[in-house]
Amino acid sequence: MSYGRKNRDRGQGRDRGQGRDRGQVAIEYLGFLPILLLVALAAVQLGIIAYVAQQAGTAARAGARSASLQQGAEQACRDAVSSWVDVKGCPASSGGDEVTVTATVHIPSLVPLWSFGDAHKSATMPLDH
Repeated sequence: MSYGRKNRDRGQGRDRGQGRDRGQVAIEYLGFLPILLLVALAAVQLGIIAYVAQQAGTAARAGARSASLQQGAEQACRDAVSSWVDVKGCPASSGGDEVTVTATVHIPSLVPLWSFGDAHKSATMPLDH
């Protein structure tokens, strides 16, 4: 009889201990969720920054190629990039036998309070005579 009583007491103690831990994983997950979202936003934002920098280089090369043929560099810059990329300017400057174009592209932000400024890329091409 004493053997059965010990087992019964152990079982009741275990049930009481498990009740206190109920929902702990959900609360930990909710506490960690903002950090996960922030890391995900930062990763996507870094991808956007890299893509915009690549697009600025493409715009600068297209503008320099167009300016070397004595055509409009501004329109060539805008035509060379994706439609959602905001090209702020693409001025050409000639010096000797070559022309340099610097493209300035605005870096969009996922979070309104974050600002990353603009990406600047330059390209130089020889003038076509």
